[in-house]
Amino acid sequence: MDFEWAQLRERCLVAEDAAVLALNKPAGISVTGERHDTDMVEMAAAQGETLYPVHRIDKVTSGLVLMAKELAAHGELTRQFNKRTAEKAYLAITASTGLPERGVIDLPLSVGRKNRVRIAAPRESIRRDGDTWRVDEADVLAGKNYPSVTEFAALAATDEHTVLALRPISGRRHQIRVHLAWIGHPIVGDPLFDRSGAYPRTHLHSWRLRLDASWRTPPVLDLEAVPEADFWAVGAIPVTTDPAALLGRAVALTTPTRNL
Repeated sequence: MDFEWAQLRERCLVAEDAAVLALNKPAGISVTGERHDTDMVEMAAAQGETLYPVHRIDKVTSGLVLMAKELAAHGELTRQFNKRTAEKAYLAITASTGLPERGVIDLPLSVGRKNRVRIAAPRESIRRDGDTWRVDEADVLAGKNYPSVTEFAALAATDEHTVLALRPISGRRHQIRVHLAWIGHPIVGDPLFDRSGAYPRTHLHSWRLRLDASWRTPPVLDLEAVPEADFWAVGAIPVTTDPAALLGRAVALTTPTRNL
């Protein structure tokens, strides 16, 4: 995707103040640190703007990216991600049906061959207990693993797809993508699990962020990035004719407690 930084910044702006910049990143652009890719931080630096990423989302994922313009704000915000007090919500479209209205995926992650994230247990050991997917502790593979929990709510379904709102409680690398795929509900167009190239993008979107921000009045950042039309179009067919109503339902499911 070929954008000049000024054009990308203007088109994708969600919120900005003296300390932070929030953008609605298109799928296909890296945030920072991707080998062999020009990323957003480099693009900004080339135009004289220094930005410090508060968090990362994958290149294939669209949606909210929060960057600090000064180090004091960066430290305050990243501590909330590290302590897992930042509230995050994502949207995804799965290439499947049959998910419950609400569910929890409680599966530890590990890193396997070629640095690939996987569930830290044999696939056949994953069991569904009510509307929670888990593995017994005895089935967790030896070695380093990371407890990981994703909560979700099903917003809509067609004959072939389901639209989900998700909250990654633990926020591990590739967590939502791996969790959904390993329980049999992969995200449409996810290259980690679908090498066909049949879809122009991965249908995962960083939708909402809420963090404390001491320099603001009131002292909070409450951000939302509305998905663009390409998120809703699975191939040439939209999964909903009324995205605004669907997002309204998603907000209702996360307010006031913000728990899915």
